[in-house]
Amino acid sequence: MEENRLTFVAEEQHINLRADKFLSAVYDELSRSRLQKLIVDGHVTLNDVVLKSASTRVGEGDIFSVCVPEPEMGEPEAEDIPLDIVYEDDDLLVINKAVGMVVHPGAGNWSGTLVNALLHHCGDSLSGIGGVIRPGIVHRLDKNTSGLIMVAKNDHAHQYLSAQFADRTLSRIYHALVLGVPMPIKGVVSREIGRHRHHRLKMSVMSNTPRDARTHYKVVENYGEACALVECKLETGRTHQIRVHMEAIGHPLIGDPLYGPQQTGLIAKMKKAGYDNEFIKEMVKLSHQMLFARHISFIHPTSEKQMEFECAAPEYIANALKQFRK
Repeated sequence: MEENRLTFVAEEQHINLRADKFLSAVYDELSRSRLQKLIVDGHVTLNDVVLKSASTRVGEGDIFSVCVPEPEMGEPEAEDIPLDIVYEDDDLLVINKAVGMVVHPGAGNWSGTLVNALLHHCGDSLSGIGGVIRPGIVHRLDKNTSGLIMVAKNDHAHQYLSAQFADRTLSRIYHALVLGVPMPIKGVVSREIGRHRHHRLKMSVMSNTPRDARTHYKVVENYGEACALVECKLETGRTHQIRVHMEAIGHPLIGDPLYGPQQTGLIAKMKKAGYDNEFIKEMVKLSHQMLFARHISFIHPTSEKQMEFECAAPEYIANALKQFRK
């Protein structure tokens, strides 16, 4: 059986995380439950020794190797998974995706996805343009990014909405909690993004295969110069775009396991701003980026009317913001 071998090196911000939590964070296409099964089956090594327990604590510099067996291709199965449906009609759905949910099936992650849930909810009424693996999927959100995502129920809707992505008339706005305060407080990051030269799971502004990428941002709230809530509007839609662009200008997303700040930097800024140790520990232990898709607007494929939807911050972000505002 062919396998995909993935290697991950733990950094300072990963210290003391559980092994399964760390791996789920740095490889956001693989669910934590799937990783736990791979560990039980002996497919994960830690520093060249087979990992015995998913609860093993991570140390800086630890090298994890994960072998993901190639699954047999097949159609995803319908699963009764709750969905937070913001809007639905005969052409499309707008869903508030939960953090931790993968959008579509892929290697090592063939169940529990948004597609599995959609197949149960919609039956056969999904666009076929994305094929059997991505029926109805017009765009994606990272596993650990929550918020609004559109799904097309027929091919006409899919093509119509995809065209709006292509000509950039569709609008998406995100909120992100970042380290420090970007200066100027309003601006545009225009840096090409492509696959990282050495880390196959990361994107980078220093790439051999760059593509145009532009992110408009503005600071919404400033928390004692330690962190800031930033609104980001995408002009393009590259993989990990906001995460990469914010890191590139020196303000990585809090909790981001791939591009996030070092523990020492976050701790120093929060202590200087006067936050208590327990709250600082909570922020340091985060294993997913503090980012959600807050707003989406587009032209409806049938009525041709402008549609706009907005969602509140998910509980895990809302609670953190309450603490920062104190």
